[in-house]
Amino acid sequence: MSFKQHKVRVGISIGDFNGIGPEIIMKSLKDKAITDFFTPIIFGSGKLFTYQKNIFKLQQLNFNYITDATQAQSDKINMVNLTKENVNVEMGVPTEESTRMAIDSLEAATNALIKGDLDVLVTAPINKDVMMKHGFAHAGHTGYLEEKFGKKGLMFLVTNDLKVAVSTHHIPISQVAESISKEKIKKQIKMLNQCLVEDFQIPRPKIAVLGLNPHAGDGGVIGTEEIEIIEPAINELFDNGVLTFGPFPADSFFQPNKYKNYDAVLAMYHDQGLAPFKTIAYEEGVNYTAGLPFIRTSPDHGVAYDIAGKNVANEQSFSEALFMAVKIFKNRQEYNDLMTNRMRPRRNSANNGVDEDLPDENGH
Repeated sequence: MSFKQHKVRVGISIGDFNGIGPEIIMKSLKDKAITDFFTPIIFGSGKLFTYQKNIFKLQQLNFNYITDATQAQSDKINMVNLTKENVNVEMGVPTEESTRMAIDSLEAATNALIKGDLDVLVTAPINKDVMMKHGFAHAGHTGYLEEKFGKKGLMFLVTNDLKVAVSTHHIPISQVAESISKEKIKKQIKMLNQCLVEDFQIPRPKIAVLGLNPHAGDGGVIGTEEIEIIEPAINELFDNGVLTFGPFPADSFFQPNKYKNYDAVLAMYHDQGLAPFKTIAYEEGVNYTAGLPFIRTSPDHGVAYDIAGKNVANEQSFSEALFMAVKIFKNRQEYNDLMTNRMRPRRNSANNGVDEDLPDENGH
């Protein structure tokens, strides 16, 4: 079966079940035709989801209960049952039980992805602070996946029209300036450029880079990081064929007539990039971890304890995350197939002048 015919296996971790994770997962999968597009494999609890689907009046949703991702059926919504015990649900309140299952779900799904039993991973929201108090060693999914995959990633928030990456992730604002460097920014822009080419099929992406300081330093009056670090990185990459521009003042960049001239933006820190992104791309944005060997997406919002259990959570961002993971997987496979064919030796036919593939070792 070619990659174009392959039905993508989408692993789903449930996040904190006392938040809106199970609700947005089930609402995103409620259409019976969903399995025509991909094979969902949820890592959770049958009893938990049965209880919650009654709360959200989704009784028509049925699961194929399995003990391992390899048992998933392509035409069903599959549930890897991590526990057969009853689950105590306390909507809107993080508990030790909900936190432990969030960790177990993420670890089980990630391990299945590494083993090759899944093609992509989509993660529901977690409570980072509470998870760390219960032994989770990372301030979010990105750090965890970097450790598991042995490679640095880049937090990348995306829609069709707006794509924003951040140079520094979940660190105090007081540590941002000391955490950026010319080499780090160059590496991140290269990663971003490659991601745009391979995963989003943009042949010659244009990347805008924001300054760190107000007014991008105002010529060194309000900080020198732009002059000493950011601008040299941009110039060096541009001279080597990477279409990188800036540094731009962040306060005026996110106007439609500006940001739409670029395929992606690299912000220097979390709120500098995510605050405008979440304002512009409200409920449709997707968090994608770029640069990793495996594909992981998530919605661009949190656990939303304040609306948990009220049946008002909007599933659009999670739905976008599901379909974007599938699309990126197919784009990456198509790119790899194209590059493989380009690298294949060819000969010129003496008879008809048409290039033909060289025969293999068996003469075919």
